[in-house]
Amino acid sequence: MTWQIALPMYNVSPRIEGAYEALLLALAGEAGVHAELARPHDLPSFWRSPELLLSQTCGYPYMTQLRGDVALLATPCFDFSGCEGSDYRSAIVVREGGGIRSLADARGRVAAVNERHSHSGMNALRHAVAPHTRDGRFFASVKWSGSHAASLRLVREGAAAIAAIDSATFGYLALEQPDSLRGLSILQYSAPSPGLPLIAGRAVPDELAAQLRSALLAPSPAVRQLMSALHIDRFEHRTDADYERVLLLEAQARAAGYPVLT
Repeated sequence: MTWQIALPMYNVSPRIEGAYEALLLALAGEAGVHAELARPHDLPSFWRSPELLLSQTCGYPYMTQLRGDVALLATPCFDFSGCEGSDYRSAIVVREGGGIRSLADARGRVAAVNERHSHSGMNALRHAVAPHTRDGRFFASVKWSGSHAASLRLVREGAAAIAAIDSATFGYLALEQPDSLRGLSILQYSAPSPGLPLIAGRAVPDELAAQLRSALLAPSPAVRQLMSALHIDRFEHRTDADYERVLLLEAQARAAGYPVLT
């Protein structure tokens, strides 16, 4: 079998994409297996592929769709603002001069959200605004943008008023595409939750998954150098019980009468 590998979640520039691909190849090499880089267009299908060796997912689809189909390996600890250990928050972003000084000010405005199954873009924002809703509504409408970068563009151009952005994505964009953040400010951060975990595919033998986890938790000098280039201090192993916090934020929004971001 030729294994497939991909870390597509933070590829905001060719440099970052290349660094993540180098990290993947190094990890596969240290585990003693041959793997090919993939650039999947359908991530849910890719995550369930029997050829999947190593990839990264978001905590919300992991808990709601993938748990039991993939194995948690380790979660990165970024050195960006909004990240603490392997926890991260969403930066809730507004346009400077847009008249929004608190979350309550965003009532009746348009939100830009990357994906319906994104924790950082959807679930964290739903939880943040839930206490301010009226009759199960808060925003005038939601624009589904397809990516955090696209959400930021909608806010910057005035087509939306607010968006929640993964703090690691925000950090990478500040380094790689600073113009994409011009005229924007962080209103506040969301509640924390475990970050985006690296996962092994369902067909990966337990021994091989353990080797991959070990290569992340106790990195070689070569892997550590690649991590440093990606602003990753270290990796931590997080369990399903840790990721229950993602569902807790969803449950708290539902208890507040706000089951759907709208």
